[in-house]
Amino acid sequence: MEKVLEFLKSAGTYFLATVDGDQPRVRPFGTVNIFDGKLYIQTGKKKDVSRQLHANPKAEISAFKDGVWIRLAGELIEDDRREARESMLNAYPELRAMYHEDDGNTEVFYFRNATATFCSFSAAPEVVKF
Repeated sequence: MEKVLEFLKSAGTYFLATVDGDQPRVRPFGTVNIFDGKLYIQTGKKKDVSRQLHANPKAEISAFKDGVWIRLAGELIEDDRREARESMLNAYPELRAMYHEDDGNTEVFYFRNATATFCSFSAAPEVVKF
């Protein structure tokens, strides 16, 4: 899981895919954090991505850096604990201009049943499950 975190952080931007009915939706994201032994992302409850994840928690992330890419698939599960939201906001203090642990909008999700696949054109894929 640490390797996944470091790759996503070093890539800077990753792309999160969700499902909206029968339509895939992809958008850029940047927040990723480990809390309580789980890999988390953050969004706002007012956003379509939140509604989509609550309706269908299956999601994938993809990022690319230096000739290597990652595909991370699993279920994103909401963690409504204040401590989880606070941990994410402490990891990304610049978000505090828009979000707060107790604003009723900040939302964090953790990966469950995750499979990360690191790929390149020059090496065999590496799979990490958590």
